[in-house]
Amino acid sequence: MSSPPPQLPPPLQQPLSQPPPPQPPPPPATKSPCSPFLFKRPPISLTTEFDSERPFLSHKLSTKLLDGLAKLKFSFLSGFDGEIGDRRVTVETNWASVEYDVEENDARVWGAVGVGKNVTISAEHHVRAQRGQVGVVANLADPAYKLQLVSTIPSTRLPKAALQVPFAEVSLEEGEEEEKRIWLMNGLARASVPNGVCTASYIDGNLDLRYLYKDEEITFGSGISLPLNTLDPLEEKKNILSIAFKRSFGPSSKLSYSYVFDSNYWTAVYKHKIGKDCKLKLGYDSERKLRSAWLLVGNDNSKARTSPLKVNFQAMLHVPQDIRASYVLFRIKKRWDI
Repeated sequence: MSSPPPQLPPPLQQPLSQPPPPQPPPPPATKSPCSPFLFKRPPISLTTEFDSERPFLSHKLSTKLLDGLAKLKFSFLSGFDGEIGDRRVTVETNWASVEYDVEENDARVWGAVGVGKNVTISAEHHVRAQRGQVGVVANLADPAYKLQLVSTIPSTRLPKAALQVPFAEVSLEEGEEEEKRIWLMNGLARASVPNGVCTASYIDGNLDLRYLYKDEEITFGSGISLPLNTLDPLEEKKNILSIAFKRSFGPSSKLSYSYVFDSNYWTAVYKHKIGKDCKLKLGYDSERKLRSAWLLVGNDNSKARTSPLKVNFQAMLHVPQDIRASYVLFRIKKRWDI
């Protein structure tokens, strides 16, 4: 007789039960229709600035419109007696702006439009004065090469032309001298040298030559101004030579010094950064014989949006040669987001 087949041992682990099928995702939420009279109010920022040298406060209200495509601004001055003046309303976008002066009942309109990829046409018009200007900027095969033409409206002269290349700029416009029309040319040229830049500029008959050296700790600059073509023949021509020096003592301290050889005037300023948002400056101006001290809390660019508590505070102590005439100035700028 044949033996029965061997019995298999029971499995060590029972098979896992099948997981339940995943639930279908919930249907997307549908926005309930809103009344055309109901909308979400865009954020509004209010900035108020006080300057102890002026007998009034300056205010600016701004908000964004059309989902950030345009910005609306309203600025005005308020005196301590409650009088309000210099009211201005501005609507601006990247390609157009309108500024309206309430007191003068005047407006300035600006607009620009791109023609293709390399040409931009802009125009500006002052309504009350009935004047303005039209400009054309063309990129010549590269954004670093530009040709610009600007003409005033109404115009009695040829347009002003300017050419810009990576290492130089030159402009040509029509002018008048002794009731004669002449051509005025201004230019600027730059050249890079090891750790420095040389610059030569010719503006209104004055030739300026500058050299700037800069590394991680020292910045040194020198320049000379050469009057080549003064319009007044009786005016004395002087060659003005000046130097400027700046030394960094770590990331928080700097000392700067400048000297003009023609007048023997010099200035010195020491800057020290205390923490992240506080700066202290001490300076002396030999021309005005003025000693100064500044304390700044906030940003140097006068914008309060990124300052602590959105406040910029600046205090200045000026000590002239007569110490009894010393005075203190304050500037405070505060921003509220509503």
